[in-house]
Amino acid sequence: MRATPHPEDFIRARLSDTRSVTLVESREIRHTHSRMYERALFPLCLLTLVLIQSAASCELRPVLVQVPKRLPAGYVISESKEELSLKGCAAKPVAFTSSDPDFTVNTDGTIITVHGLEITTKRFSVLVQDENGMDWRVDIILSCKDEASQKSSSAARKRIKRRWRPLPFSLIENDRPPFPKEVEMIASDSSATYSVYYEISGQGVTLDPVGLFTLNKQTGMISVTRAVDREQYPQFNFTARVFDLNGKERDESLPITVNVDDVNDNAPEFIGSRFFTVEERCRAGTRIGKVNATDKDQPNTSHTLIKFTLLNSTNMFSIDPSTGEITAKTNTLDREAQDKVYVEIEISDMGGAPNGLFSRGTFVITLTDVNDNPPTFKEKLYKAKVQENQENVLVTRIPVEDKDLVNTPNWKALFEVTKGNESGNFRMETDPKTNEGLLYVIKGLDFEKTPLVKLEITARNEVPLVGTDTKWLTVPLELSVGDEDEGPEFNPSILYLKVKENVPNGTVIGTYKALDPENKNSDGIKYYKMTDPGNWITVVENTGELKTANTIDRESPLVHKDMYNITIRAVDESKKTGKGMVIIQIEDVNDNIPVIPGKDLIMCSKGDTLGSVLVEAVDMDKPPYSTPFLFEFGADHDGKWKLKDATDSSVVLEQAVAMPNGLYSVPLLVKDLQGFGKEQTVNVRLCTCEREDNGGICGARSASSSLGSLGILALVLSGLLLLLLSLLLIFICSTKREKLYISDDTGTGGMLLKSNTEAPGEEVKDGALMLIPGAEVVDGSQQSGLMESKNMTSASGRYGQSFFQGGGVYNTTTQEFGTEKFYSSGRYDNNMYGNATIQKLSNTNTLDTWKTNGRYLDRKLAYLGDEEEGRYADDLLKTYGHEGMGSPAGSVGCCSLVAEQESLEFLNTLGPKFRPLADVCYTTNRTGN
Repeated sequence: MRATPHPEDFIRARLSDTRSVTLVESREIRHTHSRMYERALFPLCLLTLVLIQSAASCELRPVLVQVPKRLPAGYVISESKEELSLKGCAAKPVAFTSSDPDFTVNTDGTIITVHGLEITTKRFSVLVQDENGMDWRVDIILSCKDEASQKSSSAARKRIKRRWRPLPFSLIENDRPPFPKEVEMIASDSSATYSVYYEISGQGVTLDPVGLFTLNKQTGMISVTRAVDREQYPQFNFTARVFDLNGKERDESLPITVNVDDVNDNAPEFIGSRFFTVEERCRAGTRIGKVNATDKDQPNTSHTLIKFTLLNSTNMFSIDPSTGEITAKTNTLDREAQDKVYVEIEISDMGGAPNGLFSRGTFVITLTDVNDNPPTFKEKLYKAKVQENQENVLVTRIPVEDKDLVNTPNWKALFEVTKGNESGNFRMETDPKTNEGLLYVIKGLDFEKTPLVKLEITARNEVPLVGTDTKWLTVPLELSVGDEDEGPEFNPSILYLKVKENVPNGTVIGTYKALDPENKNSDGIKYYKMTDPGNWITVVENTGELKTANTIDRESPLVHKDMYNITIRAVDESKKTGKGMVIIQIEDVNDNIPVIPGKDLIMCSKGDTLGSVLVEAVDMDKPPYSTPFLFEFGADHDGKWKLKDATDSSVVLEQAVAMPNGLYSVPLLVKDLQGFGKEQTVNVRLCTCEREDNGGICGARSASSSLGSLGILALVLSGLLLLLLSLLLIFICSTKREKLYISDDTGTGGMLLKSNTEAPGEEVKDGALMLIPGAEVVDGSQQSGLMESKNMTSASGRYGQSFFQGGGVYNTTTQEFGTEKFYSSGRYDNNMYGNATIQKLSNTNTLDTWKTNGRYLDRKLAYLGDEEEGRYADDLLKTYGHEGMGSPAGSVGCCSLVAEQESLEFLNTLGPKFRPLADVCYTTNRTGN
């Protein structure tokens, strides 16, 4: 027989028999074993035995359940309900906690899957708390139905090895010292046959965290050496093996799972943004944002059941205690009162229980602006002043206040004159910097009519008002108009008169008077005519009467739509003026008879068919003094013609008998609707037409206008002959000029062209000089064609400018002919009637000038064909200025002075480069003498 076991071994054996039933108190009894309390051990053991017997009476056993391989979310494991109800125990369960987050336990003990999963074998435990505060653990073993049936059938055929004890067990995280603490004993059925020892390996033993678990190899007691943090290691899996004393393994290795039971050692934490925004004046219940929080403790337990609590601003906001969603509690949130609200929020686990942990944080809720404040005026009445007749001037500034966000559409003001601007005299704008209203007068005011203008100004924003019953505000404005001495004013400003045309000259057609705005009378005002295109009207200076000066003709091109306009100016004694317009509506009279504008007609005869032609008449008058016309033959009608198809203004003239081709005169009498008219003769050319669509052109004329092959050949030969003559002329004109080469002492070389034309010297008086295109002044007379090169630019084809001294000046303008530009001049005289001599010369020599210019251009065109560089010098105008007071040479014009021969002495002082020029000048002077 085996010896009586030690009381502690007896307790351990009893615990082993009850397997799944674990009392927290029994653990505490085991852990309090110590040698120093050896004397008191026996009574304590007896108490423990009593507790164990009480626990055994509850008959709590592991729950073995067969389930499908695939479990959907919400699957109910109903077999666990009866075991978890603490059947046979005196106390009743009040709370259940699953060690596996894949499962949850209802209050009635029913286990339900949290989400879908697939299993073969699943083991976990449920912690049951009774009404006395004691905790009981029930192990749940789930197995697949197919695997269970296979195992039962194979067990019938083959004996399997006996399995190990115990089932998976748990640790409490962050357990208090002392350590090591015994947590569970393992045992193999082979210990009944062999002397065995045990070994463990894996996580927590030989793998990280190494050394957490230790094993008594002889007894199989597993101990934990230190506290464990579940958030770091929620579960440990290691392997136990059993060997005999010879080192031979006597049983299958046992996988051991140690679950770390969670304790509430982590307070919840805030995650996510802490800043929210919401519009002011939003409706109550408007969602603002959600506060997010997390807890590191085991999910789906009371340790992670977070409650949200709002600690301040509870009159403005509310928060959902479960979801953390913040909503507006009122519709009176006002950004202008407080644009940022700092709210304090507390989050606590255990559903807000007093023994739970909590954290606090500050969140910022920003109120965004809406247009809930209209612009307000600072004054109840605004006053301003402006002078009459002023236009486009700033009258006054109107400041406003707006509590909304600055420089937004909710703040920017728009102004409008809602009353008093019926005539459109005012305009309002907004100063973008100050948000003030700017009142402008755009049409002048009249002091005599309205010395005081009362306006109503309305201010509004760029966007409508929101969330308020307040309307846009208005303010009155009184504008005083300052008086000024004004010119006379016509009343009305436009006078309409009706006048029949052809009234006798001197007929008074009306009176147009102006009044002084200050004294309201027309004393001392004189009237003058400003515009009268036809000079038809005269104005009596003192009375303003309008009289006819010439015949008024409605059919004149000066009349537009029977209207003729003149403008009148009124001048008072202070020389101030006013202007008015008279529109004369001319009434028609029958002063025109119908006329046939086209009296030369062509009538085409086609064989035996008699020809016809359309005769049209016009009358400058209007109905009833014009159309419809009456067409008749004159007294000399020979009966060979007839009229048909008459309209209001036309009739068809047709042959009555066959007639040979020729020219015929047909007398026609055309009368208007009033019977006024006269006899007119139309000339009808009767001929045979080649085609019907030739526009009534007789065949003979059409044939005469066509050319045969000989005519075309003659034209071509004529063109070739003209071309040959042009080439010959160009060849002759382009003959090179004979050039005179002179020697240069310095060896630089020089060239002078022979010229038989001398320009006038300085003895010609400047006052008598008058240059005209194509004319030269020689001894006070004008000769055409001698100064062409000085007044024309050959390369561009322009006429030069001509100036006149002592009588007038020509102002140059530009005219364009084709692709060339020419300058033509108009004369301006310094007296009223101009210079008769210049005017006559300009009129008589115009044709000769154009011919001279044409000949010059032809010669210049040929000369430009020469490629020699020397010719370029001939095209440039050279200015020879005076050398100054100290120059011995004086002016280059000295060479033409014949009276001062002693002045040529200085030629001997010139250098070698100018010696040839000096010789030429000297020789010329002697020849002139």
